[in-house]
Amino acid sequence: MPSADGTAAEFHAKISTHILDTVSGEPARDVYVRLERRDTDGWRTIAEGRTDDDGRLRYRVPLHEWQAGGYRLFFYVEPYLGDDGFFPEVTVAFHVRDPDRHYHVPLLLSRYGYTTYRGS
Repeated sequence: MPSADGTAAEFHAKISTHILDTVSGEPARDVYVRLERRDTDGWRTIAEGRTDDDGRLRYRVPLHEWQAGGYRLFFYVEPYLGDDGFFPEVTVAFHVRDPDRHYHVPLLLSRYGYTTYRGS
């Protein structure tokens, strides 16, 4: 059965992210973000994309790829921050204990710092 946005339900992992530029107070648009899962051979990309005009990205991941285990989000922020940004990339590793729950991992970003948390 299709979801509310018309895509097949079997392609919905329950994970999203949002990047807010804390200097400008604006969403960080068009930032490349990669979702990786840890398996026996190391880290493997399972989804990737760019933030939208509101700085958000909701992943479309086949459900067989979304299970309990280790994950990380790789944020390539250098093109967004420019040459004077201190951090060219941010990696946030986390555990999914219950794949039926929604996981929201926001990133608050500035040229010289960042913070993250488990959102809702």
